[in-house]
This record gives sequence, structure tokens and C-alpha cells, in this order.
Amino acid sequence: MAITLSALLAKPDLGLRQCGSATRTLESPIAWVAVTELENPQPFLSGAELILTTGARLNTAAAQRVFVRQVQRAGAVGIGFGIGFGHDEVPSALLAEANRWSVPVVEIPYQTPFLAIGKLVADALSTEHYAKLEALLAGHQLLAQSLLSTGSEHGGGVASLLGTLRNIVGTEVVLEQFHAEIFSTLPGSEPNDDDWLPVPVPTGKRDACTLWLRRPFPDEGVRGGIVDYAKGLLSVELANQVQRRQDGRLLAGQVLQDVLHSTLPEADIAARLRGVGIDPGSKNLLLLVAAPERKRQLLSGIALPPAFDAAVSAVVDGELLLVLPSSTGDSSASARTLSRYLHGAGIATSIGIGGAYAQAKGLRWSYFEAKEAATHGLEVNEPERLSLTSLLLASEDVPLLDMATETLGPLLEFDRQHHAELLTTLESYLQLNGSLAAVAEALSLHRNTVRYRLSQIAELTGFDPALTADRVQLWLALSVRRLS
Repeated sequence: MAITLSALLAKPDLGLRQCGSATRTLESPIAWVAVTELENPQPFLSGAELILTTGARLNTAAAQRVFVRQVQRAGAVGIGFGIGFGHDEVPSALLAEANRWSVPVVEIPYQTPFLAIGKLVADALSTEHYAKLEALLAGHQLLAQSLLSTGSEHGGGVASLLGTLRNIVGTEVVLEQFHAEIFSTLPGSEPNDDDWLPVPVPTGKRDACTLWLRRPFPDEGVRGGIVDYAKGLLSVELANQVQRRQDGRLLAGQVLQDVLHSTLPEADIAARLRGVGIDPGSKNLLLLVAAPERKRQLLSGIALPPAFDAAVSAVVDGELLLVLPSSTGDSSASARTLSRYLHGAGIATSIGIGGAYAQAKGLRWSYFEAKEAATHGLEVNEPERLSLTSLLLASEDVPLLDMATETLGPLLEFDRQHHAELLTTLESYLQLNGSLAAVAEALSLHRNTVRYRLSQIAELTGFDPALTADRVQLWLALSVRRLS
């Protein structure tokens, strides 16, 4: 600890004696010793110094009073006046002014060198500095060990690191990402700029990660170095977590893709699903998160809110899939929570919800339900009864994609060559239940133009949109193309 004026007075070998009645700063830590013979030393002081002088230029009462006022304005903790040089005792005018402004005055005998006082203060400051440095290094070691140790209270990782940080700084800590709480030593708290200190944590990603510390802090000095070091560790660990999540989601995605496309032997399916954390014997549902292609890389490594701790996340065909046990609760509420979180991350998504089914076939059904729901384009799309198209797509035994390509291929090629918009006309015709008037109005066309385009569609594909059987074939081909 830095030494105080009262501690110096208590050292008999110095022979110091307190003069006057001022005691306000006797217990204030001395930041440094300033020896001066200037009449106005204020410009050279930064505060909390002990001012030592022999009063060589303080020969008048007016000069002595000005000196005290300048020292007081500079925030000094006191004046040490050396006698036996130009003054046999502390001048009465200086002492009276010091009492008036509550500046303690200490008489320093002739035989006590100023250097001895300065050395004591410097040694005390050095001891305090090394004590803080040792505490800082010990804190750094504890933080690093807690991050890497699996045997700690929180099992290692970010949670263990932040738990240790809370113990060291003596205040509550919260880690947020995209304004969602990732970890908190005070669950349910809502950090704000008034009662909490925000510390941005850079990870090289646009993830709006913030570490909050609750005010006040017991030790401001140690806190700064400790928090800076913890921020650095968090930055590296969170960046590493992004890579681990991406790798894990690609691995889980490969397993799910094999299950969805029935490319695994029946005997291996259950074991492969359990290997990525999915229990095929329980009912599971899927959330499919569709995002713009430019955001898919960020989506593949993004951390999820704690509400999704029980979910298995995977990336299939560039889309994020979350497999949740049906026992986790309201899937619609979970999807809305996820949508808000991703919106805060700056990722516009369309989330499709699949139904809850058991076994690998159930995962396929849930996936195609979710995939079809996501095409509705809302932020959160509730599951609907599985359509004939999705049921057929869930079975790899039916070559629907080949059928759709063969059926619609001539229209796509004709549109590409002639900019004819036959496919757009067909989609509108089927969506509007075959009403020529409605199609003409929707596309701003004459009815005869619509009739002509429909005849072209029939000629190119061999399927007449006016016939029910052919209409089903065309509708099915369009649905498969949209979902695939």
C-alpha cells in the first residue's frame, strides 16, 4: 500500500512533528514526493503529492499564504517544512493559512534529509506496484487455467472463465451476443449503461459480443488489467468456437443428409444419429433456417441462445437445421426466439417448422415439412399438413426431381431463348385455379395472350394445363422444383 502522512509521522527515526490543526488528508495515500523552492509550484504538480520545502523564497507572510493556496489547489496531501535553513520554525503565516485550507503541515528537523522521506515513499509505492503486479499475474494464470481446465467448477470453457472472473473482480458478469444472454453469474439480469460497464469483445466476426460488469468494483486497479486479459481470452476462445461449430455442423449435416437421402444402410442409421447427439427413438422436430447466400457463412458458425442447448445443429445444403426433442416445449415460441436473435445479428431468415416424429423416416418427414414451410417467406412459418409433394420427396424411391426437370425443361429453355415468361404464366395459372381473367389481371396481359401462352405450354411439354390430370402433373413438377 502507498504510505500516508500519518505513517511517516509514526516513524521515530525521521523525527517529524505535525504542526497546526489540519488533519483531513493525513490518511490519504501519498502519490509522490515533490521537493520545491518555487513560490508557485502548482503548474508542476498533478495531485496527491507531499510537498517538501525549506521556504528559501517564502520570506514574507504574503508569499507564504500564496504558496499554501497554490499547493491546496494542486491537490497535495500536505506540506513538509524543513527548518534550520532559512527558518528556525514553521512560519506562523504559512501555518495559519494551512489550517484555514485544511492542509496538514509537518515540521522536518535539520538532521532529516528530504531524500530519506522520498525513499520511504518510493519504496512503499514500489511494494504496492509489485503486489498489484503479482495479483495481476496470479489472476491471469487463474483465468487461463479455468478456460482450459475440465475439472473446474463450470467444467472449463467460457462459463468457467467468466465464473473465475466474477470471483477475482468481485462483481457480477454477463456475456451477451446479439443482445441475447450467453452466460450470466446473475441470471435474469438486464445489463444497462447506468449500472453496468460494457466491454466489447472483438472476435473478428460481426457478432456484437459484449461483456458486462456490474458496478461498483471493489478494486479498480486490478480490475482493469484482469478484465483486459479476460477480454483477450474470450476473443480467442469465441473465435475458436465459431470454427468448432462450423466443423461440428458440417459433420452433423453429412449424417443428416445421408439420412434424408436414404444413403445409409438401415443398420447404421441409429448409431450414426446417436453419434451426433440425436436420439432416433424419441420424437424430434426440425427447424430449417433459410438465409441469403451471403449470410450463410456467418449462420454456419453462429452461437445459439441458451434455449437451444438441447438442439443438435447441422448445415445441409447451406441451410441451418436444428433438431430438437419434442419435449423441449413450444416449437413456435422457440422459432420466434431464434428469429429475433438472428434479426439482432443482422441476418434476415425464413424459419420453417417441421412436425415431431420418431425414427429416421420421421426426420425426413419433418425436414420436408420444414423446407416447404420455409418457402412461405414469413420470418416464422408454422408447420402444415405434409403435402403430397413433400411426402413423395421424403421417399428417395420416387425420382421426382428427374420428372420435374423433364417436364419443365422445354419451358425453361424457351423462356431463356425468347424471354417469353411461360413458366411465370403457368405458375400464376395454377395458383389462381385456372382463371384466365385472374391471370390476365395479375400479369397485366390480354386474355388472348394468356390463352396463346397456355397453348404454347401444352405444345412444348405435352401436358395441357386445361386438363385436370395434366394440371396435376404440371403442379407437381413446379412444387418439386420449388422445394428442391
